[in-house]
Parts: sequence; structure tokens; C-alpha cells
Amino acid sequence: MKVVIIGGGIAGLTLGILLRRRNIDVVINERSVGIPARGHAFLMHNDGLTILKELSAENSGALPGRQIDSFSLRRPNGSVIKHIQLQAWQCIKRIDLIRFLYSLIPPEIIKEDRTFSHFIYENEKAIAAVFSNGEVEYGDIFVGADGGNSKVRDLTVGKVKFTPIGVKEVVGVTSNTKKKSKSTPNAFIKFQNKTNGLAFGMIPTTGNEYVWFMQYDPSISDVMHGTPEELKSFCLKLLKGFPTAVTDLLEGNDFASTYVWNTRDFDLLPTFHKGNVVLVGDAAHLALPFTSAGTTNAIIDAEVLTQSLESYPDYEEAFRNYYSLRAYEVSNHITLGRELKTLFLNPQNQNDDDIPVPLIQGKEDSAVAAKKKLIQVVYFTDPICSTCWIIQPLLRKLYLEYGKYINIEYRMGGLLPSWENYNKGKIQQPSDAAKHWEEVCVSHEMPLDGDIWEEDPLPSSYPPSIAFKAAQMQDTYKAILFLRRIKEMVFVEKKNIIKWEYLEKAAFEVGLDSARLLRDFEGKAKELFVEDLKLADQLGVRSFPTLFFRNGTAQQFTIKGFQPYHHFEEIIYKLLPHAKKEAVNADPQYLFSQFNSMTNKEFALLSNIAKDDASRILNDLFKRGNIDKYESKNGVIWTSKFVS
Repeated sequence: MKVVIIGGGIAGLTLGILLRRRNIDVVINERSVGIPARGHAFLMHNDGLTILKELSAENSGALPGRQIDSFSLRRPNGSVIKHIQLQAWQCIKRIDLIRFLYSLIPPEIIKEDRTFSHFIYENEKAIAAVFSNGEVEYGDIFVGADGGNSKVRDLTVGKVKFTPIGVKEVVGVTSNTKKKSKSTPNAFIKFQNKTNGLAFGMIPTTGNEYVWFMQYDPSISDVMHGTPEELKSFCLKLLKGFPTAVTDLLEGNDFASTYVWNTRDFDLLPTFHKGNVVLVGDAAHLALPFTSAGTTNAIIDAEVLTQSLESYPDYEEAFRNYYSLRAYEVSNHITLGRELKTLFLNPQNQNDDDIPVPLIQGKEDSAVAAKKKLIQVVYFTDPICSTCWIIQPLLRKLYLEYGKYINIEYRMGGLLPSWENYNKGKIQQPSDAAKHWEEVCVSHEMPLDGDIWEEDPLPSSYPPSIAFKAAQMQDTYKAILFLRRIKEMVFVEKKNIIKWEYLEKAAFEVGLDSARLLRDFEGKAKELFVEDLKLADQLGVRSFPTLFFRNGTAQQFTIKGFQPYHHFEEIIYKLLPHAKKEAVNADPQYLFSQFNSMTNKEFALLSNIAKDDASRILNDLFKRGNIDKYESKNGVIWTSKFVS
């Protein structure tokens, strides 16, 4: 079988490399002479990076690009609207990726100076591609990888109707370092106007170089001719009033290499093929740039099409399988791009908290599914409650063995309003708490360092409790991760989590929007915290932890304080007699995929092994670089470094 690929861009080159590795004869036809230098840079998601990394590993070549670890959305006055951690994105210059792909394929496979003209058919089947220079390439399968204006698509599945151009984008690359940003070096920063469709984004590529873009509504203002001087003047005029970091980049930019992109898309095609001709990348589907999905989709297309051709001897079956695997996802990207375009053009209709982050693919809301679980648990806890900390191993075991039946709703109980007139048993002052924590550490084998109560005592547990309620307003799952992280900070790292710097750090680390967290912390989260306190009072909660178990009937069971694990199981079987315990996968990589950080006690309990054996395994994983550790005087927190 011989595959003729028309278009030597990222989709065509990736497909050619993957097919050759399956011993399939391939010819790539590129209209340019030399390595194509079109385009500047783009963001690529981990879905595409994973495929490229596999290619890189097989050839010992270094994958180009720079990891982007945070996204910051700001107003032109500099105020931060969103600030979140990114874990799956990399900025790559297009020319660098093209060179990387060229290095993985023999030069004789690529035929240059070939602009596609038409196909030669025999018995309604394409047998050759004809190019405008008169050259002809015969083959068995033909792939249109010739971009959004695909001529292959026009001649096979038919001409598409592009959407009207509602947003334009000016794109450039500059190495200007006149004024260094104080932001995270690997941060994608975007300034977005609140009153009309105007935004400026800057993403680091390599060294001090940035790719930048200005998105604008052409109905407000537009550039007619686009000479370098006119383009620079146009950008500076529109972005007047934006921060100096923006104007500094523009002043150092070479506008001769800057271009205006007329963004547009078209509806999902009913098929990606006709006969033995199939489309990939932008030729098959085109989404607006707000999703940053174009290049990633092109690479995924190449892999899925390769796998389909390998799995189905009949090429039409392979093409249908390829379409069925890709259509739903790319359709969602087309829809998302259009929704983001509408929001961009009408920013005045949107609350700051509701502005979507286009780089993050929204996951299905789990709140509805959680409420459908057969056992509902209301859990009253507190960020500085030592007993709540020592039951963490039990709750994690409960999640792995009975998680399909149980939903836990976290509520704050307000353990420490202040030290004034505080009297809870033996604890009446910070020094009492220090002694108590040390005793709990010894008796329950969970790391707690009571020195914080001597060195930097918390005056109240209310601020971190309110911060947790603010986290819940964003994402209930990430709020639990946030609560875990601030507990690690206070119990093990001796961090005073009343201080905003630690609350912000914890939020950012678990993927919450730390800018929104602050707004909610200072606003509605306080009301939600008061509601928790009122509910705790109504239910007679006097100690922590307190967990109420219900099954939708009048039955209710309560656990107060520390209880052995079999008490939890007994309640589950009383509420749900036919419940079945799940066997726990004790593979360390699996456990760390479920819980990013663990103590020795937690790992031993979940692995069902002795603590000494757990310690040996964890230390071995640390030496191999699979996990990291934070050591305190009373124990260790192990954090995953496994590659997902």
C-alpha cells in the first residue's frame, strides 16, 4: 500500500512518520521549497505532546518548546481576574516543530514545490495526484493535509461554507526584554477588555522570546492595508491604556513578520473521506483559535488514522472508524470556539467569575452523580483539627473500597474562633495544642509538628475554613484537594495557614483559580461558612470529626471522633446490606494516581502492608525519582512524580 499525503505541514508530516513506522510506503507532497516557515507559535495540549514525545523517544531527539505552567487573565489596568495552574500545555514555535518532524523522516520522502491541482481517476477511484508543476504521484490512498483552504476537500467532499469573520487576530514574535515581567516566567498572560472585544496575550517560547497576539472585533476598528508601519500604529492605538509590558513587547517587535489572521471555521463535515481520499487536520475540521486545539487535533488525527488503517484491511472501513473516533471531539471544539467567540465579542454580559479558561477542557460536572450515590455523608471538620488529620488514612481507604456508594459533603465546624475564652478540655492556649499534637503524632503514627503553636500560632481556624468554602464555590473536588494541602501545610510544614500567601499557594497548586478564591474569600464564602456553623449547631455537633451517614430513608448513623475502620464498614452494611467491597489496587503508581500525596501510614494502610515495608518501598521509589518527599521532625509527606 502506498499513501500519498498532500501537504507537508504538521498533520501531514506526523502522519507520514507514523505510517512509515508501520512499514507503509509514504510520499509527502509540500508546495514550499525548503522547510515551511509559515506561522509563529502555538500552544499544544498533552494529548498531542504525548504522541510527539513517543516519536522523540524512539529517535533520541529533543522535543522543542517550553512548558507553560500557569494562566493569568487580567484587565488592562492590571487587576487579576483568573490565576490558575496549567499542567498539560507547552508553547512550541511552528518552525521548531517542523524541523523536529523533518529530522524524523528521510528527506527523499518529501517532494517539494508541489502545489496540488487535481486527481486522476479510474473507475471512480483516485489513482494519482497531479501538481501544478506537471508532476504526478500515483498511489493507493490519498490524504488531504493541505490546511483550512484545502483544495483536496473542495474536490472530494465539496466546498464548505465558512462562518463570517467576527474576530481578527494580529500575531507576532518578539525577543524584546526592555522591561521584564514580574509574573511567572512560564506564564501565559492575557489582558482582556471588559467593555468590548479586545484582548492581548503573551506566551514565552524560548529564552526571552514571546509569541504575542491581539484579538479584536473588526467592527470597532480595523487595519486596511497592513504594511508594517500601519500594523504597528494600529496595534499601539487599540492597546493604548494597556500595561507597559504590552507596549514594550510591541515596541521591540518586527512588524514585517507580523500578520493578521482572519479567524473563521466551518460546520463539522458529514464525513472525512470520499472513496480512497481522506482528510486530516484543518482540511478535515477547522475551529476558531479560542480553543488552542488546532495543532493538537492535527497530531491526534494522524495517530487515529494510522491506527485505523492498521486495524482495518478495508480502507473505507478504516476511514469510517477514524471519523467515528474523531467527530465528537472536534465537533465539541467547533462549538466551544463559537461560544468563546460570542463571549469575547460581548464581555459586558459576563461576570468575572464565569469567564471560561479556553485552555482547560471542561469535565463533566460530578455534582449530580454524587447526589445520586446511595449513601450520603455530611462531614463536619476543621483545617486544624488533629483528629480530622489522623482519620485521613481511613477516609482514603473508604473511598477506594466503597467510593461507588458514598458521597461525602464537607462542612466546616469552626473549631477555633479565637483563643479568647477558649476552653476545649485540656486545650486552653497554643502551648496546650503543641503538646496535644505531639501526643497524637506518637499514638496514631501520622506526622504532626506541634512546634507551630510555639513558633507562629494561629489565632483562629476561621480564615482557612472560609477559604475552603471559597474553594467549594469553584469546584467541590478541587476544594477537597485544597483542604488536604492546607492540612499538610499546617500539620507537617509548620505553615500558618491563616496567612493569604499559603492559602493562595495551596489553591494554585491544586488547580483552583487563586484570583477568584480571593474574591470569594472576601465575599460570599463568609456567608457559606456561617451557614455551616448554623447547621452544625442545629445538628448538635460539638466535636470533630463528626460524620452523619444517611441512605435516603429515616436511617441515620453518626461517627464522632476517631473510630476504627470496621465501624465505618458496619455503618455501610447497615445502610446498604448488599454493598460489595472493591479490591484495592496496591500498585504504588496507581495509589499515587488516586492520591497525589501520602504519609507512610496512609501508604501502608492502602497497600495492606506493614509500616516498615511501606517505608522501604517509599524510599526506593524516592531514590528512583518516582516520588518526592517533605521531611519534618515527626514524619514525611511523599508526593507523586509519576508521569501520568
